Amino acid sequence: MTIMPTALFSILIGCGIGYATATYLTGSKSKKNQAKIEKAERESEKRIHEAEQKEKEVLLRAKDKAVQILEEARIEEKKSNEEIRQRERTLVEREEGFGAKLISIEETQKELVSKEALLVNEENRLKEMQAEEAVKLETIAGMTQDQARDRLLEVIEETHRDTLSSRMRKLEEEESDTIDRKAKNILGVAIQRIAASHVVETTTTHVELPSDDMKGRIIGREGRNIKAIEMLTGCELIVDDTPGMITISGFSPIRRHVAKRALDKLIKDGRIHPGRVEESVEEAKKEIAIDMKKAGEDALYELGISMAGIDPKLVQILGRLKYRTSHGQNQLVHSMEVANLSALLAEQLGADVTICKKGGLFHDIGKAVDHDLQGGHPELGYQIMKKFGFPEEICYQSIGHHEDKPKTLEAVIVKAADAISGARPGARKDSLELYVKRLEELESTALSFEGVVKVYAIQAGREIRVFVNPKAMDDYGAAQLAQNIAKKIEQELKCPGEVRVTLIRETRVIEYAR
Repeated sequence: MTIMPTALFSILIGCGIGYATATYLTGSKSKKNQAKIEKAERESEKRIHEAEQKEKEVLLRAKDKAVQILEEARIEEKKSNEEIRQRERTLVEREEGFGAKLISIEETQKELVSKEALLVNEENRLKEMQAEEAVKLETIAGMTQDQARDRLLEVIEETHRDTLSSRMRKLEEEESDTIDRKAKNILGVAIQRIAASHVVETTTTHVELPSDDMKGRIIGREGRNIKAIEMLTGCELIVDDTPGMITISGFSPIRRHVAKRALDKLIKDGRIHPGRVEESVEEAKKEIAIDMKKAGEDALYELGISMAGIDPKLVQILGRLKYRTSHGQNQLVHSMEVANLSALLAEQLGADVTICKKGGLFHDIGKAVDHDLQGGHPELGYQIMKKFGFPEEICYQSIGHHEDKPKTLEAVIVKAADAISGARPGARKDSLELYVKRLEELESTALSFEGVVKVYAIQAGREIRVFVNPKAMDDYGAAQLAQNIAKKIEQELKCPGEVRVTLIRETRVIEYAR
């Protein structure tokens, strides 16, 4: 029992000590917190004071800036108002100036109208005076105004006839010499750059035989074999005394070559009868068709023309010209010559080389079908090229090279190249009858003119020399007569190339000293 009160007492003492300790600690913390709060308040007041100071400074600067901006705006406004007033003054001055000028122009216009009226009146009065004067002059002279003018021209022409004639001849000679020199230079350069064949083809083809006994086998019993060949090929077989040879005659080179190939096959095979003849002719026709296509392709390749835009059927038609002749000249060779010459001339004259080359190659394409279709080869050629999609400037070459005055420079070039190729020595061959007939036509045409005494056709019809009566005409009339003869030959006669007309007027006086 004694122990219990002591323990309780100890507990109470401990509790008291603990409470006292706690109370002390709590008071200490409250003092520290109070100090922190006071310090924070002082700092807040300090910052608020600083913020208020900064706010005052910002407001002052903003006010200064606003005042400056307002001042600048007032200055700018004043300047703008001054410019506007200056422009208004300028516009007013211009308007006043324009008004004054308008008034001046109106016054000037009125003066011009009045002067124009005066001039019209003066002009009418002058015409009346001239008419009266003309009537008086006609009355005095006894002739009308037209008669007087014609008489004056006659007097001037008679007085200055020799001067006019010599001047005209001099100008024509100078111009002709210049043009001839340039033309010869261009043609010479073009011709020297191309080498052409001089071979003339004929209308006959020969087939060599291994022996003369083969002639009888080709003729056959009662001529049935030779009749079958002639009927199927359309050619005539001439079997004469010429040893080891048969002649095939026909105007179509295609038919002649078909007949020749068929005969070669028959001779090589040895079996000759109408059935075998028909088979050989068909095989020959197929080979000729292949050969024609190859000839067309070779021509395009040699000329450097792309086959991409050309229809194969047109290439086949072009190859047909290999078996076509004109006056003994191979038509495909002639077309290739014209294409080359046209391209060379076009280069020197500044024309379209492509149009000239293609136009020159296809200018006579109508001759490949003129035996089968109705119409002239220029029109047929134009239709063929149109059908296969050629442009108009190339199609026109087929017609243009036969016109007297082609419409385009390219057509003139193709026409000139065609004449060069056809007129060169050895290119073509005419029969004696046609040659003599052409010379007679040239001479008779020149003799049909009044004052012509004699006419001689020389240089194979390339030139005619005309002798005139010197008493029937003067030099001026002789020059005019030469032009008329050349024009009539050009219009009425068909002569290859150019015909030179040389007119000679001379007076010979012969005296004898005894």
